Amino acid sequence: MKAVVMAGGEGTRLRPMTSSMPKPLLPVANRPIMEHVLRLLKRHGLNETVVTVQFLASLVKNYFGDGEELGMELSYANEEKPLGTAGSVKNAEEALKDDTFLVISGDALTDFDLSDLIAFHKEKGGLVTVCLTRVPNPLEFGITIVDEGGQVERFLEKPTWGQVFSDTVNTGIYVMEPEVFDYVEADVSVDWSGDVFPQLMKEGKPIYGYIAEGYWEDVGTHESYVKAQADVLERKVDVDIDGFEISPGVWVAEGAEVHPDAVLRGPLYIGDYAKVEAGAEIREHTVIGSNVVVKSGAFLHRAVVHDNVYIGQHSNLRGCVIGKNTDVMRAARIEDGAVIGDECLIGEESIIQGNVRVYPFKTIEAGAFVNTSVIWESRGQAHLFGARGVSGILNVEITPELAVRLAGAYATTLKKGSTVTTARDHSRGARALKRAVISALQASAIDVRDLENVPMPVARQQTARGSAGGIMIRTSPGVPDSVDIMFFDERGADLSQARQRKLDRVYARQEYRRAFPGEIGDLHFPSSVFDSYTGSLLRNVDTAGIADAGLKVVVDASNGSAGLVLPSLLGRLGVDALTINPGLDESRPTESAETRRSGLVRLGEIVSSARASFGVRFDPVGERLSLVDERGRIVEDDRALLVMLDLVAAERRSGRVALPVTTTRVAEQVAAYHGTQVQWTTTSPDDLTRVAREEGTIFGGDGRGGFIVPEFSSVFDGSAAFVRLLGLVARTQLTLSQIDARIPRAHVLRRDLATPWAVKGLVMRRVVEAAGDRSVDTTDGVRVVEADGRWVMVLPDRAEAVTHLWAEGPDDASAQALLDEWAAIVDSAGQ
Repeated sequence: MKAVVMAGGEGTRLRPMTSSMPKPLLPVANRPIMEHVLRLLKRHGLNETVVTVQFLASLVKNYFGDGEELGMELSYANEEKPLGTAGSVKNAEEALKDDTFLVISGDALTDFDLSDLIAFHKEKGGLVTVCLTRVPNPLEFGITIVDEGGQVERFLEKPTWGQVFSDTVNTGIYVMEPEVFDYVEADVSVDWSGDVFPQLMKEGKPIYGYIAEGYWEDVGTHESYVKAQADVLERKVDVDIDGFEISPGVWVAEGAEVHPDAVLRGPLYIGDYAKVEAGAEIREHTVIGSNVVVKSGAFLHRAVVHDNVYIGQHSNLRGCVIGKNTDVMRAARIEDGAVIGDECLIGEESIIQGNVRVYPFKTIEAGAFVNTSVIWESRGQAHLFGARGVSGILNVEITPELAVRLAGAYATTLKKGSTVTTARDHSRGARALKRAVISALQASAIDVRDLENVPMPVARQQTARGSAGGIMIRTSPGVPDSVDIMFFDERGADLSQARQRKLDRVYARQEYRRAFPGEIGDLHFPSSVFDSYTGSLLRNVDTAGIADAGLKVVVDASNGSAGLVLPSLLGRLGVDALTINPGLDESRPTESAETRRSGLVRLGEIVSSARASFGVRFDPVGERLSLVDERGRIVEDDRALLVMLDLVAAERRSGRVALPVTTTRVAEQVAAYHGTQVQWTTTSPDDLTRVAREEGTIFGGDGRGGFIVPEFSSVFDGSAAFVRLLGLVARTQLTLSQIDARIPRAHVLRRDLATPWAVKGLVMRRVVEAAGDRSVDTTDGVRVVEADGRWVMVLPDRAEAVTHLWAEGPDDASAQALLDEWAAIVDSAGQ
């Protein structure tokens, strides 16, 4: 039986370590990761192995050769271009087509019992067996669910926290029958989990999951790389360590010179022919490579030092990685999380702060204080995108420099000569950052259409008119010191998860495209933007009956950009409207929950005294809408969603409405009563937008003031929702309070529980296990439905160490009891 070792990845997240070295050759305990993998294969009798290579392929081939030194037979399948996980194995089909074979990654450290995995595969007689394991944080892996017989029920590649329903993940180790090649197209990029396995399951082919016991670490980040070193030294993983254990946990390789007066506190490793002088102190989880010199007075703790490095006197290295052939001079200090590339010079008494990346062949001058990455990369957060684009404190986390790099990365994902639409809210901070963004786009050969200050729905609509994408900068809702940089696709919608990851990768590598002379992009300021927007809105949304209904409405523009659209909109609608707070206020670009509430109370007083039909209040960027009925009473956002749903469904009598799974199931009753149906989506606005674009969708909303009017656009739009509401109320001739009164009361309660990141996956697995035979919906998070119709939903937050719970019952007491029950389950799993 043969094996395939996949060794073609670039390992971009591990740069600068992988700038000049393929990821499989990165040393763990002074041996390449791939050598540990090959030794594991040999231990289980898999001596004949094909290695798939692509990035820096010659270095892999030169290091391992034909495998004779390892007592194995190695051959190589070279990819001219990246072919994906399945495509690269397909590229080696000629050597594998005659018998069962095993696939394994060349850059994951493991000691799994491969013999037991193979025996399981043969016993089950499946086409494919996927090796699974349990991990605390499943976000970076493909989640896999198996039934009691071991057969795979579902795959989910690279989930968000909202899609995590287990901590059982795909390790990328497979046992396969050669018939699987029939499902892999040659010479194109194809992935096992994303492309091949779903097709096999669709056709009913047997795919099994083997849950392995033992150690497995996907060495994909700097943190996991350092952790793998520590785990080897702690003997948490069964791999060979080359050298002699001269005292418990202290490993010294052949030819190393360690002075008796050096202080060694294991577990640690010192490579062959290294030299450690008297007075040097080497502490736990440090790995010293071959031919390294550590001078007297140097201090190393949790440091990983590659080959041929010089560590000067009294230097201090903590939790860092030092690339090969680098010189660290006297009294230099390198802090936790820093990574120094190959062949660098770190000058005397210089300080490299934590998490800084210094790329290969760089010189840090003596006495320098380095707190940002050198030349290529500056990455300040674990995940670039949050729930509102890229967010942070103005001029602390979100600076003009960061805005330039982000815009440059975004431009690099687009073709030269493309057009990008830019816009902002009315804050000074957003105005300053937008100017930086425009410069970066133009310098990257992108033409810019600058709308200046417009409501967000206008920015989205204008982006969709011929632009390749858009960038909107606004003050974070409710956080006046912070800003959001929001990226749109060619439809004006938020970037999909896949597009976000692509931008994330380009930004992480910071290899930006720059325009040649003559390619600098143009800058245009389109005219009549608001007239164009309102004209399109009134052409697409049904306004029949408004002019004759005699409606009187009060409109609160919240001193935001929505007020810029209202004059042309209200004048063409022919409605009696009283507009309050229409002027822009740069000092208040956003509002707190308390300010919003008091604004609604004031709006209600004006509606009541003016005897208006209803009142609406826009958020500062015109994206969301709040309602007050004719009596001046606030219609809470969750009720406003049901009111709008009832009106739309009653008029249309068919079609589909898009709602997030956290919405009360009363919405299903309302929709069904009027002959429409609900399509449940995740809580992501991107998912709502996707469904809103589909034919047959008549309405969408999120229960937080965001409404989608599909006949006009597929995104949240306060003005479009306002016009739609005017037409519906005019034609139905019912008041908002009458409509609200005919809708059943909902009893949905919510609770947030603190959950450490390390146990989020475990929590979700426990929730699924606790569900037992009850109906489980994994559209987003896990929703468990009781036999009596009550339901609870558990959803991990994507950006914070929090798990959200919702529960609905026939009354508040029932919902509260259900919420308490499942909160206890989540709490116990997180202990």
